[in-house]
Amino acid sequence: MDPELNRYILMNEAKGLVPGYPQSMLDILGKCNIAAVHGSTHKQMRGALLALISPTMIREQLLPKIDDFMRKFLGNWDNQVIDIQDKTKEMAFLSSIKQIATAESSAVAQEFMPEFFKLVLGTLSLPIDLPGTNYRRGFQARKNILRILGKLIRERRESGESHKDMLGYLMRKDDSNRYKLSDDEIIDQIITILYSGYETVSTTSMMALKYLHDHPRVLEELRQEHMAIRERKRPEDPIEWGDLKAMKFTRAVIFETSRLATIVNGVLRKTTEEMELNGFVVPKGWRIYVYTREINYDPFLYPDPLAFNPWRWMDKGLESQSYFLVFGGGTRQCPGKELGIAEVSTFLHYFLTRYRWEEVGGEKLMKFPRVEAPNGLHIRVSSY
Repeated sequence: MDPELNRYILMNEAKGLVPGYPQSMLDILGKCNIAAVHGSTHKQMRGALLALISPTMIREQLLPKIDDFMRKFLGNWDNQVIDIQDKTKEMAFLSSIKQIATAESSAVAQEFMPEFFKLVLGTLSLPIDLPGTNYRRGFQARKNILRILGKLIRERRESGESHKDMLGYLMRKDDSNRYKLSDDEIIDQIITILYSGYETVSTTSMMALKYLHDHPRVLEELRQEHMAIRERKRPEDPIEWGDLKAMKFTRAVIFETSRLATIVNGVLRKTTEEMELNGFVVPKGWRIYVYTREINYDPFLYPDPLAFNPWRWMDKGLESQSYFLVFGGGTRQCPGKELGIAEVSTFLHYFLTRYRWEEVGGEKLMKFPRVEAPNGLHIRVSSY
């Protein structure tokens, strides 16, 4: 499918091309989930989400929490063989929980995490409600998560304390919060934040380490960038906004990892009326799958497309070109793009400045329907 048509499909929700996600995803993520709504409701939910993850919020509230979490999470990996796939999944989930409910994150995480992993599996399953199916497990996990989050909201409301985290902001009823959401909307918003950031952050982190391991020249340049930042600081000093902005090659590595691995394979849209696309009549109610991997491997857009070449992104024009769909497009472009980049960048900073690693076992990678290592991706870690 040509890039121009892909872009048209993603950019024209108002012309009858609305999100067409699978029923299992809509059932499990909730009816107020940002992917399920459109029109004014989508504008309200997206506005509330953007207020939580704006550049100001990342700089002042979220980055200090991300830094504190990554520093501790990566504190004691020396002389261990670890499954980096499991570790990055755990990292992405726990980092998000700390940003959402900072004070309660440790207490909530143990009960929440296994339920969340079941929910994720359920979203890409056939919607068959029978015992033992991923759909049934995912739907039951949603009920358990509703109970956990509902209890947390009630306890906060009863205590009367204010909290400087995402949940605290969503619960505010004063003028500092333009978007007043119901409790059901708040819970679906939290599930959205967890779900949308979890797989992209964890898989991008894992695949970045995979590509860096296989490309020593890229690893050397990236490590130099992070060592230069670390040399300007005392050991206890955190990563700050200015440091993040200075990580230009890191950003290029993240973009190239996202492009080559194609963390998000594609995007579904549904027609609300019969329409003609490139000479083909598409009936009302049909779903269209925009396969982004094909765009990411287009040699006209990305010369030598199968090569891992982060330097191609050092030209800022590539990031702003019309067919750059790594993070979606139109009004549905990923609102958490910069937050996700901040998380992966901080993870890479502490990993690369503390450790070296080698792969153990040479496990296979799958790239469809999701990017994963079916038997894990094991690495032996030693101090740098």
